Amino acid sequence: QVQLVESGGGLAQAGGSLRLSCVASGSIPSPNTLGWYRQAPGNQRELVAAITSSSNTNYADSVKGRFTISRDNAKNTVSLQMNSLKPEDTAVYYCKFSYYYRHYWGQGTQVTVSS
Repeated sequence: QVQLVESGGGLAQAGGSLRLSCVASGSIPSPNTLGWYRQAPGNQRELVAAITSSSNTNYADSVKGRFTISRDNAKNTVSLQMNSLKPEDTAVYYCKFSYYYRHYWGQGTQVTVSS
């Protein structure tokens, strides 16, 4: 089992920044992928960014150039630096851990961007 705890959500103004963090604990296999997803009301959950154990990254087109994902393998943490925030970034953000067919989710953290 892998447990994920997110932190860092909150309220920001358009153009502002927030930083999300997620700590993984438990029995953590490797290699693995850590990612951030988001879900806005009425929408499906979507990938925001993901990073592998070897630091290969993948971003949604909507956040490229604004968001940066990073990880610390020694601390089992993944972070998402969100800059130039837009109102459409408002959503619940979830941390996800993947190891082959095994997937674990955090509880989510709310990000609200006001215009």
